[in-house]
Amino acid sequence: MVGGSIKSHPDFPIAVDATLTGVGNDYIRNDPDGKRMRLNAHGTAKDKSGALLYLNYTGIIDITEGLAKILGGAPDAKTTDFGNSFIEMRFETGDGKLKALEENTFVGAGRFLVEQGKPTTVEYRVSKVGWRS
Repeated sequence: MVGGSIKSHPDFPIAVDATLTGVGNDYIRNDPDGKRMRLNAHGTAKDKSGALLYLNYTGIIDITEGLAKILGGAPDAKTTDFGNSFIEMRFETGDGKLKALEENTFVGAGRFLVEQGKPTTVEYRVSKVGWRS
């Protein structure tokens, strides 16, 4: 991870508007059959309030024909749809206003964004896992 942002939905009770800081670690490995990649990423973010967040996510990505084109640098590579990349995300912080993030589990679906003249990026839509009692 070399850049990006984390923004909560306006209706989410914990307001987050953070920017990734520094350089995170992405550990990516392919399954032996070459059909999937496994992710383990770590990084830090700074909220606009000044609070720091540590984030970690693990996940799995199906290597589709479209993703193979992106990874191979094909000139006809296109943005992928959501549905082939899934993560589980956790947060840690010392900030009281964001501390409740640690008490939740989050999952996300991702896609690879291809825009001419820009580096390929990954976008995740992340949701809190929960239930109603």
